[in-house]
Amino acid sequence: MTKESIHNGATVVKIGGSTLGEHDTTLQDLVELQKEGANPVVVHGGGKIISDWMKRQGLRPTFKNGLRVTDEASLKIVVAVLAGLINKELVSELNKLGARAMGLSGADAGMLKAEIKNPDLGYVGSIISVDASIVETIISTGCIPVIAPVAIAIDSDPKFAGSLLNINADTAAGQIAAALKARRLIFLTDVEGVLDSSRRLIPRLTERQAQELIHSQVIAGGMIPKIEACLQALRDGGNAQIIDGRLPGALRATINGERMGTKIG
Repeated sequence: MTKESIHNGATVVKIGGSTLGEHDTTLQDLVELQKEGANPVVVHGGGKIISDWMKRQGLRPTFKNGLRVTDEASLKIVVAVLAGLINKELVSELNKLGARAMGLSGADAGMLKAEIKNPDLGYVGSIISVDASIVETIISTGCIPVIAPVAIAIDSDPKFAGSLLNINADTAAGQIAAALKARRLIFLTDVEGVLDSSRRLIPRLTERQAQELIHSQVIAGGMIPKIEACLQALRDGGNAQIIDGRLPGALRATINGERMGTKIG
């Protein structure tokens, strides 16, 4: 498989723990997409599970503008849950369903390098480089890459240099899609899509409309990094969409052209 065929067919799918419910078919959809030659790349979050584990350790989850404040104690939980528990559970489930999946984090082989996004957020990174060749190599072996959003810090502050960093999974998905020149970027969420001020679905958003909705705070919290990632993918020539991942068959239906959720661009 050539790099060109990977780029032309790659579909980056971001999934979160909240979408993998009782009636969810995302993992089955991914297996079928792999069989059909779609070259899916999975980037996963796990915010709710991280928060649950933090609470068990007596730590209170705190967020600023949709991003988790991550101190040293929180970072250990973030890495253990994302790169360990959730990543390997997803890989195990995909393999059980008949796929070939390989789990890794952005820290592996330095795939994701980042710098501190904002000192007030602690060990939270802003991606400065993506080594797409690592993902391409995994795809070329016939495996679905399943990526945990953890990066290596490349920072001038010796406190952070070489450390692991927590990366927002939505942002990571957008950056990985851009680096791969992926054909599509799809966010599976636990809402219908992007909603207007009256809580009605917006089927399509231009970049200008999206920026206006962020400015007016109609788009807020965790939806902001999703929209920003979609806009990044759009600028790099891909298609981006935010859909309700709780609906059976949502991922395959979207790829097959059915109108679902919110299309950006």
